[in-house]
Amino acid sequence: MRIRAILLMAALPVFAQDIKMPASVERLSAKAVETVDVQLDGALLQLAGRFLSGHKPDEAKVKDMLGGLKGIYVRSFEFSQEGEYTAEDLEAIRSQLRVPGWSKIVGVVSKKDKEHTEVYLKVEGGRVGGLVVLAAEPKELTLVHINGSISLEKLSELGGHFGVPKIDIEKNPAKD
Repeated sequence: MRIRAILLMAALPVFAQDIKMPASVERLSAKAVETVDVQLDGALLQLAGRFLSGHKPDEAKVKDMLGGLKGIYVRSFEFSQEGEYTAEDLEAIRSQLRVPGWSKIVGVVSKKDKEHTEVYLKVEGGRVGGLVVLAAEPKELTLVHINGSISLEKLSELGGHFGVPKIDIEKNPAKD
């Protein structure tokens, strides 16, 4: 019992850990022709939520979702030529997602376009507690980390706000 308690205490920092951009990836800013760096912690998200109307349906949905978030972080690097980032750069990010609680739910590889996209979810007590999207293209590398309680049904509402890319998801498609 005592050993189990010690192991649990040692694992707690891993569960609480946020995804960090490794130093090897940070150096990519110098090579990139264009970078995006969005870092909104919980306090900034709550402040931004105050400027959203509770009376406009689209803004009300976003405002509601912001209540459970601890942060939104987006890092994107665009390069003038291929080969500016390495497999080791990607591995430094992926290794942080191979801890208990995180699960890879989507992996898309296009050999033709040389693109690789992965989506990870962090599950805490049966609820989604975080989301990471890692998108690697020949001349572009993007990491999106949404930290906090997320309703997957409402997630698409964040698209187009706070640096999160807009993804059109068809809801309840008509059946033929």
